[in-house]
Amino acid sequence: MLVVLLINTFVIALAVIVHFEMLSRLSVVMPRLTIRYRLRVAIGIFGALIAHIIEIWLFALAYFLMIKSGRFGELQGMFETDLLGCAYYSFITYTTLGFGDIVPVGDLRFLTGLEALTGLVLITWTASFMFFEMQKYWNENE
Repeated sequence: MLVVLLINTFVIALAVIVHFEMLSRLSVVMPRLTIRYRLRVAIGIFGALIAHIIEIWLFALAYFLMIKSGRFGELQGMFETDLLGCAYYSFITYTTLGFGDIVPVGDLRFLTGLEALTGLVLITWTASFMFFEMQKYWNENE
């Protein structure tokens, strides 16, 4: 159980660091851009999406490696045991969409729950960040 806790903590910490760094860099770069305000907001959205995609792939890699080790459980259902299958599962878990076509068994359940919580927090963090950025740059006279 300690190994599972360490893996989960490591993956979540990496995801939060990626998100923090991306939003930090966007908050520095966006004001320096010499383009229309609306395009700055669009760049912020694309930057945030890139961060989310990286984070999702971090979780996907964790699922893949945990499944391949054979020690932490498996994903059952309509699932291919490859990295792309893990990425699909990670996308639906991170976004809390959860189609239900794949079910975690064993210790993978903990990472699944934590990914859903992490995704919820990071998505709302992005929404708050973009709200403040839009308040700074959104100019209705453009």
